[in-house]
This record gives sequence, structure tokens and C-alpha cells, in this order.
Amino acid sequence: MKNIPGGHNLFVQNMEVAKKIENVYNKFKLYLTKRDEASKNILMGHLRKIDEHLGRSGTRFLTGDTMCCFDCELMPRLQHIRVAGKHFLDFEIDPNLLDLWRYMATMYNLDAFIQSCPADQDIINHYKLQQGVKMKKHEELETPTFTTSTPIAAGH
Repeated sequence: MKNIPGGHNLFVQNMEVAKKIENVYNKFKLYLTKRDEASKNILMGHLRKIDEHLGRSGTRFLTGDTMCCFDCELMPRLQHIRVAGKHFLDFEIDPNLLDLWRYMATMYNLDAFIQSCPADQDIINHYKLQQGVKMKKHEELETPTFTTSTPIAAGH
């Protein structure tokens, strides 16, 4: 393991966490393609497992109280699921997944995430391009929006 100045241990090895987060994005893509209840339930099952892990660990991040490589992998995926899921599927992450929302609220308060997070429009356009849907001219001119609100506060 390599320690990073400032307390961030980015190169943590944790097979349990790796297993929990590895397929969440694939399950979202499956739901985006199939658009059925079974695919939605599979995605929700993965999100629930991550929520349960966060609840059991009692830490701010996936492997402790400092960010690691798994957080850098998971949070952008959650943002895509949140933004594209809402736009294309009217899907919202269950507000009852309190530990997952707490985690997301913590991430939304980090400069590292805020500065690297693409605008909602960029996320949506990424999926439009994958589906062969053309952007309208006015979409390119819209003021960027960033979905970073949560149903809970970070410290609660």
C-alpha cells in the first residue's frame, strides 16, 4: 500500500469492497438498455449492498475515514446513475438508503469531487451519443447544472 500525503490512502486493497462496487455500473447499463422492473431491481439490490456495507462500517468512505481508490471509482458511477437514471428512466436512488446518501453527501462536499464532476448535461449527452440520439442546438448552449443535493445532510 502506498500512503499519500494528507492522509489519503488511495491504494487500499479490499476484496469485499471491490466485489460490492464492481458490477453496479454494469447493472445500471443493463437497466438503461432493458428498461424493465427486473433490471431495476437488480440495480437496487447492488445499491442496497453498498448502503449496508457503509452502515456496517460506520465510516465516511468505503474503507475508512479517508478516501481511497474505490471511492474514486464508485462516486462518479453513482453520479451517472443518478443523473442519467433520472433523465432516461425516471429512476431515483431510494431515499431510504440513508448510508449511501450520507456517503454521497460527504463526497459532494469534497473539492476533489466538485471540481472533477461533469455537468448533468455532459452526463446526459454521453448517454445520448451512446444511443445514437443527436443533441439539439439549444442543449449545447444551456447553462450547466450540477445535481449535488441529497435528502440528508452530510454529518447526520
